[in-house]
Amino acid sequence: MPFTRRLDPETSHKLAVFAMKHCLIKKQVKPDPESIATRLWGMHFSNPIGLAAGFDKQAEAMQGLHRTGFGFVEIGSVTPEPQDGNKKPRVFRLDEDKAIINRYGFNSEGHEAVYSRVKMEGEKQERAVIGVNLGKNKLSAMEDVGDYVDGVKKFGAIADYLVINVSSPNTAGLRRLQQKNELENLISCVLEARNNLGVTKLPPLLLKIAPDLNEEERKDIANVILKEHCRVDGIIVCNTTTSRPSDLKSEFKDQTGGLSGQPLKDISTRCIGDFYRLTGGQIPIIGVGGVATGQDAFEKILAGASLVQLYTSFAFQGPPIVRRIKRELDEILRSKGYKNISEAIGKSALSS
Repeated sequence: MPFTRRLDPETSHKLAVFAMKHCLIKKQVKPDPESIATRLWGMHFSNPIGLAAGFDKQAEAMQGLHRTGFGFVEIGSVTPEPQDGNKKPRVFRLDEDKAIINRYGFNSEGHEAVYSRVKMEGEKQERAVIGVNLGKNKLSAMEDVGDYVDGVKKFGAIADYLVINVSSPNTAGLRRLQQKNELENLISCVLEARNNLGVTKLPPLLLKIAPDLNEEERKDIANVILKEHCRVDGIIVCNTTTSRPSDLKSEFKDQTGGLSGQPLKDISTRCIGDFYRLTGGQIPIIGVGGVATGQDAFEKILAGASLVQLYTSFAFQGPPIVRRIKRELDEILRSKGYKNISEAIGKSALSS
């Protein structure tokens, strides 16, 4: 957030979470316009702008983020056992590029600590839609799907939706779980666990994927998730990238980790369009990567996203960006003759 920009990035991040945790930000009073309201997975979203996982890792700030105007908040990634993540420094602000590189490495207080906070928030009348992003402990064998199954069993009764995160670049070997055979085994196991929860309403199960996939890998993932026994309820496109565009200017551009923000914008939008086409628009997409304006959000929706998430732009510009993006998106929809965002989903993907 702007007032913390003079501090090192991780301290700035902690202060921003503190401000949200204690609801120090003025609450949005004006209701969202009907043009940006939507329904997905049987849930009402007052607006399609959500906060991506990685900001509220420990589920401390959900109420403050809701008050800020987000339509939904994704917490985590959360691992079964507490772990510290990677050594510091592990997050770098690329001011000239409007970007961040992080290599946090799933720093998490663990299932137990996070569960109690999510449960308490979920019982409130006034709250956002809450997604729980599930990660894997660093010391767990990468081929073992148990951490994700445990996460589904732990949070399935209290989360509005669940995310299987196999695309963080900061846990060694994790992205191998996106390969066809490994992915099919993982998804079938977590879906079985989800389907056996014994709750009245089963939470939607989403898969978060990386942008650094070649055409064949994207086709493989699409084919897997379209199979009946691997049919996830949605995909999040996409995580941070390990690629480094040649025009990056910041002194930190060569740091190891995942790059997010402006340089990811077009990569992400193309990836959304690819998956919308590859799945025939049958699997809802949450689009994330470089969203900083209403136009950016609109482009993600046109490419095939039903919902959109922010992170880096929120870190740079603070709470006002949420309401500005919503206002701009409403204006764009009206100017283009759309009564609701649902009418615009996938329009550019289908025409390309």
